[in-house]
Amino acid sequence: MNSNFLNMIGLGSVDVGYLLLGLLIINVILLILIVIAFSQISKFTKKYNKFMQGKNAGSLETDIMKLYEDNTFIKNHVEKNRKDIVELFSRQKFNFQKMGLVKYDAFKEMGGKLSFALVLLDENDNGILLNSVHSSEGCYSYTKRIKNGTSAIDLSNEEKVAVERAIEGTASNPDAE
Repeated sequence: MNSNFLNMIGLGSVDVGYLLLGLLIINVILLILIVIAFSQISKFTKKYNKFMQGKNAGSLETDIMKLYEDNTFIKNHVEKNRKDIVELFSRQKFNFQKMGLVKYDAFKEMGGKLSFALVLLDENDNGILLNSVHSSEGCYSYTKRIKNGTSAIDLSNEEKVAVERAIEGTASNPDAE
């Protein structure tokens, strides 16, 4: 079969059967793409109908405006909460976070380990040491300032242990006391 048109476009030597087979393959591919497109349109239509169920343009606009207002409200509160958290963390640095406690007998004739050394420190190991000495005549308490984990006033052995426990985060050792 000799065609002037095929000769004119440069396909005169191509077998017409191959040309028809190529066109058939292209048609099948296009048919598959059309089926896929229709299924996606069908899914979208179902979602759209479900979304629009019982709504008109006015009520939809109202719903969208409420969502926008809610979103703005949430964003404002999230930002406020972030600022509050930053402020709380900055204040937390100066709160007592660490504790060390040592119970001991101040005098050998006294029993029950009624005397104690209590250390309360912040994040930077600054705070106070409270020592309460119990004797048969009464109970005497005093404090010492702790700065960077040390005291300007000499510490007793029990006080040193209490400071170490506070810094290490072991608080107290009930088994040893």
